[in-house]
Amino acid sequence: MADDQHDSTPASTGPAADAKCALAWTHTARFLTTASRLDQLPATELPEIAFVGRSNAGKSTAINTLTQQKRLAFASKTPGRTQHINLFELGPKDAPDALFADLPGYGYAAVSRDAKQRWQQVMADYLEVRRSLAGVVLMVDSRLGFTDLDLQLLDFIAPRLANGSVKLLVLLTKADKLNRREADRALAACQQTLGALGTEASDMGIALFSALNKRGVDEVAVQLREWVQA
Repeated sequence: MADDQHDSTPASTGPAADAKCALAWTHTARFLTTASRLDQLPATELPEIAFVGRSNAGKSTAINTLTQQKRLAFASKTPGRTQHINLFELGPKDAPDALFADLPGYGYAAVSRDAKQRWQQVMADYLEVRRSLAGVVLMVDSRLGFTDLDLQLLDFIAPRLANGSVKLLVLLTKADKLNRREADRALAACQQTLGALGTEASDMGIALFSALNKRGVDEVAVQLREWVQA
């Protein structure tokens, strides 16, 4: 009888409890500030998790889904319109423990060439030098896979992935539009690309994600919470 009691798992622990705790944490996200240049961002010791991706990869929708807030991250009807870095605080209001950074979407054809170049440079600088950056969540449309601009972004953060200062999670968004075979193929292609980076597998992750049917939401929230607690 004693062995049976020892092996039992309390109802308050396990994957479901971990997900509930992590989602409660992401739900605390609240707007902090917006900046069009790096020098406008506040200096902070809090771990910062940046969300990046093409303008139509579902980045804002994913942030809103993870935080269970419909309009925390602004999803413009015109992709590429948002051209600021938006910071959101998480944790208790009197003792925040992390920041989410929503970076401008990239790669939209209607944005002027000058604006593209300026924002690509701002994002490159942010990813290369932002001291508080602890993790990057890269949104990739699961139907399209990595684009050239996504690969350029991976190049920007490769040195920080290699030295272990930054972790990476690739979200294959809009996964509800894939059947099982297509999903497996998307995962395999993503793993192959990340494997070529030569970085420790423990510092990189991949998740199929759907804001529509909530696939991957629990797992991603848990992962981000673990990054902050590490």
